[in-house]
Amino acid sequence: MFFSGDPSTRKRVDLGGRSSKERDRQKLLEQTRLERNRRLRLRQQNSAAIKIQKCFRGRRAVKAEHSRVREEFHETYGSHCQKVDRNAFGPDSDFLRQLLYFFNAEYVGDFLALAQTCRLIQQFVQDDGDTVRLFSGRDYPSKFALVNYRVKKLAYACIHAVHLEQVGSCYLLQRNAFTLFREIILTGKENANICLLNQKVSSLERVLAVGISHIGQKPCICTNVDPRLSFSSQILTVPFLWHLFPYLKEVFATQGVSQHYIHQMATCVQSHTHVLPGDLSTEFPSYACLLGNIFETAGIALSQPACSLDMAIDLAAVTTYLLEALPSMKTSNKESSILAEDDLNEGDEVMEEALNGELEQQICNAIDSCFLLQLTNVLFRGISLVNGSQLGPDDKEVAAVGAVCGFLHVTFSKLQPERIMTVLAYRTELVPVLWNFMKQCHENKKWSSLSERLAYLSGDAPGWLLPLAVFCPVYKHMLTIVDNEEFYEQEKPLLLKDIKCLIIILRQALWQLLWVNPTTTSTNSVKPVTNGSASRRQPLELIQHSVSIVASDLLSQLQDWNNRQQFTSPTDFHADGVNDFFISQAATENTRANDILNQAPFLIPFTSRVKIFTSQLAAVRSTHGSHADAYNRFRIRRDRILEDAYNQMSALSEDDLRGPIRVTFINEFGVEEAGIDGGGIFKDFMENITRAAFDVQYGLFKETADHLLYPNPGSGMIHEQHLQFFHFLGTLLAKAMFEGILVDIPFATFFLSKLKQKYNYLNDLPSLDPELYRHLIFLKHYEGQISELELYFVIVNNEYGEQTEEELLNGGRNLRVTNENVITYIHLVANHRLNFQIRQQSSHFLRGFQQLIRKDWIDMFNEHELQLLISGSLDSLDVDDLRWNTNYAGGYHPEHYVIEMFWEVLKGFSLENQKKFLKFVTGCSRGPLLGFKYLEPQFCIQRAAGSASEEALDRLPTSATCMNLLKLPPYRSKDQLETKLLYSINADAGFDLS
Repeated sequence: MFFSGDPSTRKRVDLGGRSSKERDRQKLLEQTRLERNRRLRLRQQNSAAIKIQKCFRGRRAVKAEHSRVREEFHETYGSHCQKVDRNAFGPDSDFLRQLLYFFNAEYVGDFLALAQTCRLIQQFVQDDGDTVRLFSGRDYPSKFALVNYRVKKLAYACIHAVHLEQVGSCYLLQRNAFTLFREIILTGKENANICLLNQKVSSLERVLAVGISHIGQKPCICTNVDPRLSFSSQILTVPFLWHLFPYLKEVFATQGVSQHYIHQMATCVQSHTHVLPGDLSTEFPSYACLLGNIFETAGIALSQPACSLDMAIDLAAVTTYLLEALPSMKTSNKESSILAEDDLNEGDEVMEEALNGELEQQICNAIDSCFLLQLTNVLFRGISLVNGSQLGPDDKEVAAVGAVCGFLHVTFSKLQPERIMTVLAYRTELVPVLWNFMKQCHENKKWSSLSERLAYLSGDAPGWLLPLAVFCPVYKHMLTIVDNEEFYEQEKPLLLKDIKCLIIILRQALWQLLWVNPTTTSTNSVKPVTNGSASRRQPLELIQHSVSIVASDLLSQLQDWNNRQQFTSPTDFHADGVNDFFISQAATENTRANDILNQAPFLIPFTSRVKIFTSQLAAVRSTHGSHADAYNRFRIRRDRILEDAYNQMSALSEDDLRGPIRVTFINEFGVEEAGIDGGGIFKDFMENITRAAFDVQYGLFKETADHLLYPNPGSGMIHEQHLQFFHFLGTLLAKAMFEGILVDIPFATFFLSKLKQKYNYLNDLPSLDPELYRHLIFLKHYEGQISELELYFVIVNNEYGEQTEEELLNGGRNLRVTNENVITYIHLVANHRLNFQIRQQSSHFLRGFQQLIRKDWIDMFNEHELQLLISGSLDSLDVDDLRWNTNYAGGYHPEHYVIEMFWEVLKGFSLENQKKFLKFVTGCSRGPLLGFKYLEPQFCIQRAAGSASEEALDRLPTSATCMNLLKLPPYRSKDQLETKLLYSINADAGFDLS
């Protein structure tokens, strides 16, 4: 700044370490980049200016050309088309070509010319009656493309003019505009190139939006428009309407618009008025297209806070009505769409209805968890879950319950119910609301008046019919998921006292449906007419039959829960009207009582069913045992009883198995044992063979912690032919039951379910593996992040020290268990242990079992009762019952001193010795299931010696098991009788004492 005296210049130093040359280089590069960008912007501006000028010049040229053609048109045809005749519409005329070229709806003159053109077309068509010839002349085929193009352009011009001029909606509706719009839309769908439907928001869409959204505006004179010509009938029946007009969908979904049109449709439904147009094709019936479009907007309408109960009820009524007309979409059930050949009369035609795949998918996807939640939330809004008034449910509650039940009942019959059951059971209040509703009606005796207030069914239908049709399958599904702690201890989802009340309601309803007022027509003979319209309704008989099935299934499941841990008396499941006449009818096939026995056996007391079962067995035995000499003889070595029985029984045919078998035992010395088999030796053989075959030491069966038997999953590692052995064991057990022989084999409940061909669920797991069950329940109620536990969809099997890993799902080794899929994991583990692991063994056992015992015989009993059929009661031997049903011979009588001593001794025996005595005299250690009254022949005590000599008193008691006969010497003292009798029954002398 001031001269310092030093003439030299000081060198400038960059403290950043860069030289000035580098700094100058970077500055140069930055300037170059900025200059390049400036030139690029100039080029873009020039290019944009050129495009704008080009577009402007083009538009100006087109506008000028439009003006020129318009002037030429006016000179040729007049400003108001006064010079136009019918020839002007022909293919060789320039009239339509010029009009459609310059037409602009914003010009009044063009609008008037178009209006006059439409009047002339209407006039010429009325005069001649031939629309096609007006546009094509005499050679339509060669002019088809031109005529088609001109007509579509003319239609578009009309729609555009209506939109811009905002012609009144009432004016359009009164002139059947929606019918014309429908034809235009359908034509536009066929030709995707038409500009009518390709715009972002087309003129047609805006016209439709204005037409439907004026509802309630004033002045409005279209309230009396014919429903057949309305928007609902003509436009909502266009397939996939909202895909074509998304803006129109938004307008329709608004509260006031959708509520108006849905209420209009509900009114038609209630009056059974047919308002839909003809079907486009068999794949696109009008009612199905309407249903798909309604469903697609229903979720939006229901989600709005202002959505009313009336709106939801109307929506449920309309969709229920339309769903009924659909063919069944249960794709996994092939039988649902096929009529049995026996049901077809001569000349009948089977009409197979098949919806378009995309349309079917549209309907199925719409009934999802979100829609069901919204519908039930609106319908159940304001309904209390606690006990209501003592007068029963009010009209609002009845209407809401009737609407949701009607909709869900039809949905269950048309779609796969499994896909929505879990949502209904656990994410809605359906079960508690329906139960509270039914409980009020039951306690206040309002069922009769309820039938008149439910809109879905006719007035003569019982009031409980529709609620049960929905409640039963949903609650049954819920019971397959809940665990024992939830059901018995937490009393979820219903209190145990409420379940007792439910059992009574179900029992009474079932008895009413099956016996008091049975359906006159079976389900096979009811053939709904498939006419492609929404006017079809399910016959009352079909609903009654459906309720009888779901109520039977639910009562059967509740009986299973009661057998696991009793919370109500077993007699609560028995119908009040079962009497001797009913029992006699139930034993006869093709009677109403027999049908009840097959469908709802729990309504009949167990002892009555056992009598029917034994009578059925006796009838079959008498048929195959009519020839006294026709029997099969077995020679059985006692030390090789299992191998000999397997070899000889496997060689018999099914008919031979039903016939009598006579057994000769060979003792350890190879000598035939004394005794002639009149049935007693066979009983002894059956008891010994079953004890050996089902012994866990043999490796075919394993024991649970409660010493109950089930097939060994690792049986194939012990026996190469293990499946053949299971077939043999099934046949063996069936033979014992067939002959009425009780055997001491305690089976696990989940295995007995396999004899009934039933599926086992999580709540059956404690009987097999209580520790695994506890772990799974811990997972079910775990509140943390389950993914942190590092569990995957695999399970490890450990059989005889060999560990194998199996996937529960495809790719399960890489699929981690999370909070979202833990329920699936739990049930897959339970399924693997209870069903999958023993599937082969159970299947072969069942095949052998069904050689002699029919499935419908076994279906009369639940698993607990089936165990009683196999083994009898576990209670002590009823000596008094045996005494009351005993005959005497050889001088003995009930008051004889020896007989008095005998009964005192027998009563003082331990249970084990009582069983040994019973086997000694009858060949079986278990008495008849219904008591000794049914022992054939009756037990008899015969005097073994004529006098009470010392030689006679030294003899041991002997027996004839084929006649259930005890030969008892006249012992003088009670001690002597007890000593001799105990020696005989514990001697294990085979039949050397017989």
